[in-house]
Amino acid sequence: MSPLEQNKVYHKGIRNPAARSRVGGWGRRAAGICSRLAAAITTITLPFLASSPMWYSNRVNTGVITLTMDQLKRHTTIEKAIAGFITVREASEALGISERQVQRLKKEVREQGPVAVLSRKTLVKPKHALPDELREQILTIRSKPGYAKSNFRHFQELLEVQHRTTISYSALYRLLASEGIKSPMTRRRFKPHRRRKRRPQAGSLVQIDASPYDWFGTGTNYALHGAIDDATGQVTGLFMCKNECMLGHFEVMRRMISIFGIPDAVYADLHTIFRSPNADKAKREDTPADITVNETQFGRALSELRIQIIAARSPQAKGRVERLWRTLQSRLPVEFEIAGIKDMESANVFLADYIFSLNSEFAVEPADYDSAFLPLDEGKNLDYILCIKEERMLDHGQVFSFKGRCYQIAKSPYSSHVPIKAKVTVMVSPRIGVVVGYRNFVFSTTITQKSKPVANSRTKTTPAQPNRVYKAGMPFSFSEESPWLPGTPSHSETMEIITEIFNRPYATSRRAAR
Repeated sequence: MSPLEQNKVYHKGIRNPAARSRVGGWGRRAAGICSRLAAAITTITLPFLASSPMWYSNRVNTGVITLTMDQLKRHTTIEKAIAGFITVREASEALGISERQVQRLKKEVREQGPVAVLSRKTLVKPKHALPDELREQILTIRSKPGYAKSNFRHFQELLEVQHRTTISYSALYRLLASEGIKSPMTRRRFKPHRRRKRRPQAGSLVQIDASPYDWFGTGTNYALHGAIDDATGQVTGLFMCKNECMLGHFEVMRRMISIFGIPDAVYADLHTIFRSPNADKAKREDTPADITVNETQFGRALSELRIQIIAARSPQAKGRVERLWRTLQSRLPVEFEIAGIKDMESANVFLADYIFSLNSEFAVEPADYDSAFLPLDEGKNLDYILCIKEERMLDHGQVFSFKGRCYQIAKSPYSSHVPIKAKVTVMVSPRIGVVVGYRNFVFSTTITQKSKPVANSRTKTTPAQPNRVYKAGMPFSFSEESPWLPGTPSHSETMEIITEIFNRPYATSRRAAR
């Protein structure tokens, strides 16, 4: 039913003739307003459901005008004043403007339509708006390989560092959101929990952990080992291995001590690299008395450096390093793709300098500026601390057995001072190979092979070949190989043993679950 038909029905229901005439006049005025609004509805977009004001969007030429709620209210009030529903004074009081201004708006609305309620500045591009060239440049960079996977904050940093383009985060967010681009990093719902206060001094507590992830986007997981200072949030070391292993944590400690110093304590999880699995069993009352709690190699190395190990009973307890993995899993794959890094060795070279850019962005100042990091004592060599150490006894030929191989102390000016049956410390790591320590002296080793046993005269044996001579009391035939150096057979065999010790079997090819 049209407004005129509704007015007729309403008009017939009124008994007073004078009232009928007044109502009839109102109905005709209402019909006029409805017709004008119906004509204007094709040129007005009403943002009733918009959460924020929508400004004029340079679409006047296409026949579409976008009004805010205030502009819509002004247009409706002026239309009522034109139709005679309200007076000029009432319109002036409703809009908070002068009567002269209302008269001017009435004239302009009659001539121009809804465009009259728009501000004259609406049609002018703001001076602080992004230039079209800059918009196109940013969108072109965003479409390049690697950049599309970065979150908005990281993309802002990449624009400034890689392309010397400075833009505020809010402007960048509006630009990308207007193009329908969403950030790949979404915020999780906040979960209330008790927050532990930061340590007051840098170096008083360092959290360490490792995170397996598909860092190169190849479907293969690698474990990134890292350490972060609790007081400042500084990343003190990063190192990547095939899996979480002792070598990765040793290298993180090496990088931290070389750059920052020795911390007071290390906060780690219950991995057997850090503590013995029998540590908790030994504390129970029903545990047998003969159970032993051996110190791990990592724990022994930290004891030599006088660093305390604190066990974290849950991931939430070491939340700072857990949040670090969330940040790195969002940023590092993008950095690797932009830099063209696809292998673990190149990644470790890149990570040595990358921690400084991370710290400049996320680190905070400590409550106490006196650092708890201590320098390494003079005379101590990290190569002989961050390694595997085991005790062995030498035989008459200065030979010992280790991991199914026989090693002999290489000849040197001081090797003759090592007595027979001496207890020596075997030190093993990829940096030093297999060396022997005895009374503050370190000797290199070579691989030797065990000779065949001498024939027993009481048993019938096959006569020995004339060219083969066996000497009683010589259980080993000495090898004349050079000491442990890259490229030698001794080096190759030793590296196989070291790789087996430090890198346990791991899922070499599995798709990242995240």
